[in-house]
Amino acid sequence: MESKQKFTPLHRFLHWIIAVAMTMLLITGFLRLFWMNKHHMASIIGSKTQVLGEEEMIVIAKAIREPMWEWHIIFAYVMIFAFLVRIIYMVFKGIKFPNPFNKKLSVKERLQGSTYVFFYVFAFISIVTGVSLKQGFFPELKDPIETVHKLGIYWFPLFILLHFVGIVIAEYTNKKGISSEMISGK
Repeated sequence: MESKQKFTPLHRFLHWIIAVAMTMLLITGFLRLFWMNKHHMASIIGSKTQVLGEEEMIVIAKAIREPMWEWHIIFAYVMIFAFLVRIIYMVFKGIKFPNPFNKKLSVKERLQGSTYVFFYVFAFISIVTGVSLKQGFFPELKDPIETVHKLGIYWFPLFILLHFVGIVIAEYTNKKGISSEMISGK
């Protein structure tokens, strides 16, 4: 059975903007936490020179990674905008994913709906915690908010994996061609 779902140009545009933004946020967040971690970079700088103190090396490390971090902020704004437009679009067009709590639906459909709920809840949490950190809201809660925000490094890849598994299942069951519909609209 071929998929009869039609993705509007706006739906497809928002999907791909969110996909690109999520990918860039994942890459820049991963780099900041691991390969370009300020302490790791400071230790590399320190291994090459004994002239600088720890604080000076951390300042240099932060300056090196600053342009990369600016991209994280830019794509965070893109994600926020696309996410909000997507929510507004869904409200006016009607939510287009299965209700995971509807016991009458198949396990596959409830799993699909659960994946969407997972995405929207965790994207919202990442957005709220990111905005809180950027704007300096709740300074007394900065550390726990930052911890929750950094969990995106784990849930983003999990969502991406679930999304691709869902695509493969859909392509081999009742929604053949759904991938090309999301790309071309046909």
